[in-house]
Amino acid sequence: MFDHDLFAYLESYLTEERKQRFLEVLQHRTNFLTVAIEDVYQMHNTSAIIRSCDVFGVQQVHVVEDRFAKQLDKNIAMGAEKWVDVHKYRKTRDCVTRLKEEGYQIIATTPHDNSTLLNDFFPESKSAIFFGTEKAGLSDEVMQQADVFLKIPMVGFSESLNVSVSAAIIIQDLAQKVRRSGLDWQLSEDEILEKRMDWTKKSINHVKGIIKRYRSE
Repeated sequence: MFDHDLFAYLESYLTEERKQRFLEVLQHRTNFLTVAIEDVYQMHNTSAIIRSCDVFGVQQVHVVEDRFAKQLDKNIAMGAEKWVDVHKYRKTRDCVTRLKEEGYQIIATTPHDNSTLLNDFFPESKSAIFFGTEKAGLSDEVMQQADVFLKIPMVGFSESLNVSVSAAIIIQDLAQKVRRSGLDWQLSEDEILEKRMDWTKKSINHVKGIIKRYRSE
């Protein structure tokens, strides 16, 4: 159960500007879209994708670290992991299963000829967009489970983009389409309240000691 009294107490440590900023950002956050990153080899690419999710308002990110498990490059993410919920998995199967159970269709990003062009795609239902390794792309596991195959239209000599660049283009495009639609894409009141509590705690130094002192009084 949400502790409203504790929340009010912790919020007293924040400036009015900070509290207002949280409210403004949360009005644009969504769980209608989510992003999954499968075994991206270059650590800075994973971090850059998480940063793009924060910038374009995607709240949940799922990271599969089967072969290339490592820590996020905080210099690239620039604190984005503080504001975005990052879920980690050791197996792709576990990630896909969870997302399907939560009602997401699986969107595989791939340059294959039978893929739908980004310009022509609209996410009519909850969508999890998967991005794969720099060279090999997505695993057979994701490709077999995918509901949609998606690619960025290209008209130049180059046939591929860096995975973090591709992710930024796709996330921005789909997020914009969803926000301009009549879909129920925004966070619920309960989800907003939970994120306000989470972000408030992350904004206060020594918050564990403060909470302990509050509960002992």
